Amino acid sequence: MALKTKEEYIESLRAMKPTAYMFGERLTNVVDNPRLRAGIEATGATYEIAHMDEFRDLVVTQSPLINEPVSRFTLPPASIEDLVARVKLNRKLGGWVGTCHQRCTGLDCLSTLAIVTYDIDKKYGTSYYHNFMEFLKYVQKNDLTCNAGVTDVKGDRSKGPSDQEDKDMYLHVVERRQDGIVVRGAKAHQTGSLSSHEIVVLPTRAMRKGDEDYSISFAIPADAPGLIHVVGRSTLDMRELDGCDIGNTRYSKYCPTLIFNDVFVPWERVFMCGETEFAGEMVLRFSSFHRQSHGGCKAGKIDCMVGTALMMMDYNGTAKASHLKQKVIDMVHRAETLYGCCLASSYEGRQEPSGTYFIDTVLANASKIHEGREMAEATRLMVDICGGYVADLPSDRDLANPEIGPLVKKYLKGADGYNVENRIKLYRLAEKLALESADTVSDIHGGGSPEAHRVTIFREVNLEEKKEYAKRLAGITD
Repeated sequence: MALKTKEEYIESLRAMKPTAYMFGERLTNVVDNPRLRAGIEATGATYEIAHMDEFRDLVVTQSPLINEPVSRFTLPPASIEDLVARVKLNRKLGGWVGTCHQRCTGLDCLSTLAIVTYDIDKKYGTSYYHNFMEFLKYVQKNDLTCNAGVTDVKGDRSKGPSDQEDKDMYLHVVERRQDGIVVRGAKAHQTGSLSSHEIVVLPTRAMRKGDEDYSISFAIPADAPGLIHVVGRSTLDMRELDGCDIGNTRYSKYCPTLIFNDVFVPWERVFMCGETEFAGEMVLRFSSFHRQSHGGCKAGKIDCMVGTALMMMDYNGTAKASHLKQKVIDMVHRAETLYGCCLASSYEGRQEPSGTYFIDTVLANASKIHEGREMAEATRLMVDICGGYVADLPSDRDLANPEIGPLVKKYLKGADGYNVENRIKLYRLAEKLALESADTVSDIHGGGSPEAHRVTIFREVNLEEKKEYAKRLAGITD
């Protein structure tokens, strides 16, 4: 059976030897580093729940490619039901881990390539679709986690890829060989790259004539020679290393920059190379799939925030305060709106020529615009309900200090009948949910910038149909 246990997943990462740096030092053990392990545990949860009765039917599906049960995170959608299940699964996982589980971007890449490689082959007679399908079988048979390498560092953003003074500002081919290509450049915001087995690269933008070397897609192992993971800083990122004040005691998130320092890619793992007119299609497909994913997982994160707010109301003695109940309602309706938009985008999906199903892009992008605004408001409401100690609670180490610990606990007590230590844990969780920049910035920029969401909506919506509605009602016939 092509389904790893969580333990097998962890050990499969341990067998890999990626080149990784964090805080100026090279890492020799990624899996057991406390900062990274918290993120690996979040991805590990996707393997864990596949073997739990309450989740199994949602996570596990049958693959027609290998005729075995597989994780839904390795199977491009082949029906409306698959599109819907993606959203439902992401919501469950969002609530389960309270942060990014780091596996949806890989599925977004697989789903994109299942559509676009077929389209390229149909026009040019290439073998990209065959390459991709063989890679997909390999991913399914081994239950691998894929990471999406999409966002280039971009350099001078007033210039396109070919116009950059430093040509490496966009990932590009530097050598074409009989056995493959050599690539150079960097991809930013690579959430969970060290939690992954494979890095799947797509273009970051539409390309034009002259950008052939930048119009590339491929897959490489996360420990491929020449690939360097540089873990980024974020707020609260020392908490896991310090072993205190963690907040979310199980899971976290980290986001490296990936440097491709003359990385070799064999031809059988290349999915596009030079077909500039298809770069934009890849970007549109991926970003839309990813914005659909976000609506599920971010609704799940708000579920965590609602639970934290409600429990803090109990611990603070404010559970009966009607104005706080109204704020909880405001949080709930934001989660349901996100979730509803992405479910709608799934139900309005359609089959593409390759057989893979694609979502309604307008609804998916509407959800992402809503997320960028309303996740911040949901966070504000949670902090409002919880109180000021979300920002400056004394440390766990102060509580453990024999001299001042008893006094700190005395003055951090809340409502009668509620444990003070648990009240402190809830404050830390609220802080993590609200102020972990690696997660909160993703609410705005994940899946592309807010302006990109708006541009996609304006481009994809049927504007002429709306004009016809107005003309008919106004009696305009010309």
